[in-house]
Amino acid sequence: MSDPTPIRVLTVDDHPLFQEGIAAIINHQSDMQLVAQPTTGNEAIQKFRELQPDVTLMDLRLPDMSGIDTIIAIRREFPEARIIMLTTFENDVATQRALQAGARGYLLKSMPPKALVAMIRQVYAGE
Repeated sequence: MSDPTPIRVLTVDDHPLFQEGIAAIINHQSDMQLVAQPTTGNEAIQKFRELQPDVTLMDLRLPDMSGIDTIIAIRREFPEARIIMLTTFENDVATQRALQAGARGYLLKSMPPKALVAMIRQVYAGE
């Protein structure tokens, strides 16, 4: 019996420590695979085109463009893209804008790792 295909995850964040933490969490899951970790919006768009991941974790604030603008650009080409917004601010106006732009959900960066992997699985499943 073969293992099911893992959930391919792209993470977009410009903070190395956070990127390493996310990588450790995802790589510890038997049903997930980290495919790339771009640090800018433009790089994220390019990597999304190239890899077409199952789920993308998107930081709200990136050095070259906002995470919201990055979501809009990705979803313009890939309307079914499943993106989760990551933010440090609860009830932020930008979070609401991200959801309007097509993010499937959002998570606070202060959430426990179990919440992160549960959200990835839920969004992958279409919830």
